[in-house]
Amino acid sequence: MIVPTKGVAPQRALLAVAAQVVLATDRQPVTVNQAWRRLLAWREENKHKAPIPFWWFALALDLLYAMDLVELERDVLIFRARRNAA
Repeated sequence: MIVPTKGVAPQRALLAVAAQVVLATDRQPVTVNQAWRRLLAWREENKHKAPIPFWWFALALDLLYAMDLVELERDVLIFRARRNAA
């Protein structure tokens, strides 16, 4: 589910969808709705045909939050810069 498996295509794995959210938003502050719409547009532009339901997108946001890459402030998603390992 998080990574591709026999039953989860690579373009639908949560890790891939989370990366697509980051690419689609260009790490700019956006609302959840804007991020969702940009993800759908990005997937269409890049010919990802597998449908993504909103709840799967929400799980991808949860994954980004668990990885400390995004937070929600005043209804806006704020993407954090990647930290280097010490």
